[in-house]
Amino acid sequence: MSKTPVTVTGAEKLRQELHRLKTVDRPNVIAAIAEARSHGDLSENAEYDAAKERQGFIEGRIKELEGKISNAQVIDPKLLDADGRCVFGATVELEDMESGLTVTYQIVGDDEADVKENKISISSPIARALIGKFAGDIAEVQAPGGLREYEIIDVRYV
Repeated sequence: MSKTPVTVTGAEKLRQELHRLKTVDRPNVIAAIAEARSHGDLSENAEYDAAKERQGFIEGRIKELEGKISNAQVIDPKLLDADGRCVFGATVELEDMESGLTVTYQIVGDDEADVKENKISISSPIARALIGKFAGDIAEVQAPGGLREYEIIDVRYV
């Protein structure tokens, strides 16, 4: 299986979620199952069914996170030496050529992407159009509303 790029921050969030699932959520659901079992007949016990379903979800998520962490290639944007090129982890300031609006995005892994935090996935159309370009270059992005052009104002590694 190939390595999946993830920033240091993204890897830490994955580790924190895994730790919480193992140390808080898993013991809580085990206690809930024990409590539900103590109520007697399991065949018509909705609490038991709900707790078992929750346990299945938690165990599945733990397995998923362990897989993601083991396949992660952690990249620290501060240590990049890309000579001003747009690469994974870079923070890119763009100007929409049509509207003149400027926006700043960080190119991150799929699991870290969050538009509200201005973090876009490496596999998004905008990020794919930006990769390899320098400040001053024009990136053409095929968006659902048609072709959009962005001028790269600045590339930082923070």
